[in-house]
Amino acid sequence: MPRRPLRSRQPLVPRSPRRAKPEEDDRPPHRLNPAPGPGVTPERPPRKGGWELALSGDLTDRQGELMDQLVELPRGSAGTLWFDSPGGSVYTGLAMASVLRLRGLRATAVVAGECSSAAILPFAACERRLVTRHATLLFHPVRWHSEEDVKREEAVEWARHFDYMERDIDNLLAKLLPMDREALEKWTRPGKFVTGGELVEVGLAEAVDLFSGDLWAQAGPAPRTRRRR
Repeated sequence: MPRRPLRSRQPLVPRSPRRAKPEEDDRPPHRLNPAPGPGVTPERPPRKGGWELALSGDLTDRQGELMDQLVELPRGSAGTLWFDSPGGSVYTGLAMASVLRLRGLRATAVVAGECSSAAILPFAACERRLVTRHATLLFHPVRWHSEEDVKREEAVEWARHFDYMERDIDNLLAKLLPMDREALEKWTRPGKFVTGGELVEVGLAEAVDLFSGDLWAQAGPAPRTRRRR
């Protein structure tokens, strides 16, 4: 029988010693962070997935910027809206409130200073509302103005439109807060400065004490109530 050819064996080559990876060589030495001194509270890491947006100043002047920021937020996401605004155009406040609701943004409103006029609309559209006892909210009817050279026909149409809008905005605000329409009219006509404490008393907001307890816990997510079977 024919014999099969013998396979040649490869010569044994000594293996070189294991080299460290470049990233291991360049890795900086581990350093320990110094502990905070006495009386210093370490900063708590931000909550995952929670965005923060400040509605400050005149809303009309920042309308484009604020609308872009609201639209860029993920739909159905949760975050915090910080309020310190005297208001602005009622159309701007209405647009922000509509975007909050239409995009399902689960916003927590915190009034850090003032939340008046048109700023009350996005404040009312938030899922949760927090105020300090020092906060101020000015309620008043829809106001309008026209140019000096407006024609009589245009002035009549503006008056008709704002008469409708005044009633429509009141109905919307009463549903968003929610609040009895008659009680709301006592604030809006002719107008009233409502404090944060008053808002808490009627159950439209939660109180935040700047000088008591854990502030992170106060402004954190509301505790969930267990459903009874």
